[in-house]
Amino acid sequence: MKLLLVDDEAEFLDTLLKRMKRRHVDVSGVGSGEAALAYLEQHATDVVILDVRMPGMDGIETLRKIKDRHPLIEVIMLTGHASMEAAIQGMEMGAFDYLMKPMDMDDLLYKAEDAFKKKTIHANKIHKMVRDLG
Repeated sequence: MKLLLVDDEAEFLDTLLKRMKRRHVDVSGVGSGEAALAYLEQHATDVVILDVRMPGMDGIETLRKIKDRHPLIEVIMLTGHASMEAAIQGMEMGAFDYLMKPMDMDDLLYKAEDAFKKKTIHANKIHKMVRDLG
C-alpha cells in the first residue's frame, strides 16, 4: 500500500510520517492540496489521507480534483470538530471515510488498509473487464 499524507501542519505531518514509517508503511507527505495533486501526477498512490482545513486549496477542493484525475485512489478525510460538515460533504463526494483529529494511529492504519482493499478490488474488476473485452 502506497500512502500519501496531506496536511499543512508541518509538525503534525512529520510526526505522522515517522509513526507510519516505524510501522513499515510506504508513506510520503506533502503540505498542501496543490502539492498533493502534483505528487499524484508523478507517483503511484493507493490511499490519500487528507486534512480538510488547509490554506489555499482546502481538503474538499483537493478531494474533488483527486477524484476527477485519479478515480481509483481512495481518500480518507481528517477533520476537527469545527469541520464535521466538510467531512460529511467529502463522503458525499466519494471520500472513503473520515477520522476526527486527534486520531488513534491504529484506527488510521485500519482505515487506510480497508481503503486499500477497496481500491484493489475495484482495480481488479476493471482489469478483468478489460481482459474479458479484449
